[in-house]
Amino acid sequence: MTEIIKGGNLPLSGEPMRVAVVRRSTGPGKLEVDAAALLVDANGKVRGQGDLVFYNQPAHAASGVRLLGNAQGEGGVSADWLEIDPGRIEPSVERIVVSASCDGGTFGQVRDLYMQAVSAATGEQLALYAIEDATTETAILLGEFYRRNEGWKFRAVGQGYASGLPGLAADFGFSVPDEEPVEDASDEPDPEPLPRQLPPAPPLPADAQVPVPAQPPGAAQVPAAAPVAAEQITQPEPQPTPVPAPVAEPVPATQPAAAAPFGGPAFARNGLPVEFGPEFPYFEQSGDGNGVIHVEVDIPAGFVVVDVAVKGSSYTELITLNHRNRDDKSLLYSYAENMRGRCIADHHGLAPLRMRIRTENEWTVSVRPVSTLQELNDKIEGHGPDVIAHTGDPTDIAIRHRGDKSGSGVFEIKALRQNGKHDDVYYKYDRGRGSAPLTKGPRLLLIRTDGGWTITPRPVGSGGFWNRRR
Repeated sequence: MTEIIKGGNLPLSGEPMRVAVVRRSTGPGKLEVDAAALLVDANGKVRGQGDLVFYNQPAHAASGVRLLGNAQGEGGVSADWLEIDPGRIEPSVERIVVSASCDGGTFGQVRDLYMQAVSAATGEQLALYAIEDATTETAILLGEFYRRNEGWKFRAVGQGYASGLPGLAADFGFSVPDEEPVEDASDEPDPEPLPRQLPPAPPLPADAQVPVPAQPPGAAQVPAAAPVAAEQITQPEPQPTPVPAPVAEPVPATQPAAAAPFGGPAFARNGLPVEFGPEFPYFEQSGDGNGVIHVEVDIPAGFVVVDVAVKGSSYTELITLNHRNRDDKSLLYSYAENMRGRCIADHHGLAPLRMRIRTENEWTVSVRPVSTLQELNDKIEGHGPDVIAHTGDPTDIAIRHRGDKSGSGVFEIKALRQNGKHDDVYYKYDRGRGSAPLTKGPRLLLIRTDGGWTITPRPVGSGGFWNRRR
């Protein structure tokens, strides 16, 4: 039995293998899925930058692991192929971790994702593991080949990450120069990261027919394991580049600039569509200790910005209230001292907006339209929870997280769509540097942290270790 579920393992002969990361995608705008492998030692860490095999570094120096390329099959089946030769793996390598990353979306949008290992000599199936319950993950640790009693075994893992391939690789101690810890990082060991777990994949039905992907480019054609017949592979015909339709210039807003909270300068209008949130007069309320905020202006339904400032050191939480004056949705929580944070409320518009604040100190809460949010078109520095408007084309962002007062803490970015759905963009525990891709706007970027941070947009493919060069 070579089909296994999460947590299962199989013995292997140690012969050279070809490993396919297979998925099915059809239609325009399909997501790009990439296979990768990490070679890790007995401590579960890579030994250096060369121990990652991925789209920008397709072969390991010892030639034991290499990417063979992508092949297309019938019915939209696509496979990225790796070649693994255990006989060429250095003795200091204990495990070969195989993963997949998704560019431009999440694995919840990928159909029929599975990993298949076959003999390089005969094509006999050695292992098959299917992922069926992926949701918001942008990278998945599919499985690992590991040494056991002078031989090799395969284990199905299925661990998901919301921070893409960089976050998954960092879990194994991988770093590149632009992701080294910031200058004031302590010498204490890094806390364990918090990867997003996938639920266990159910076992495949006994009569399931799994599509066999194409053989990797340039590989000798080998027979598929019975009883599954190999599909006839055809290379896609090159398609002409579509000419984009002209885009209408945005109509400038006629409203005057909104007043800023806490006595700051007026806000300029951003490029978010008017459907993202209503326009309404600026509102502010102050208090001391636990209290209720009654927003005494008429606000139609839609997203609104809520700014919170609290003096001193105290746990702070802001919660919306429902029509029965009971706690509804938590908008913001923080342990930061002299906290200044920003969040988004999804207002139903059926009654005045009401919120409860929990704190021991003096506070000020303001409410304003999302059209007044700062736009991500240049470097932005902040401290604590925040919201940024992303209205432009796809971009990469360089991230620096300085940590909370203890020098660590969570840094997370989610992208909020107009329909209320969230996309995971970036997640890291501990201070340091990283990067992440952003799909085309409009989006509201929700930042959750208690520490200082910097976000810098840069053109897609403009450089950097993780930017695709092929």
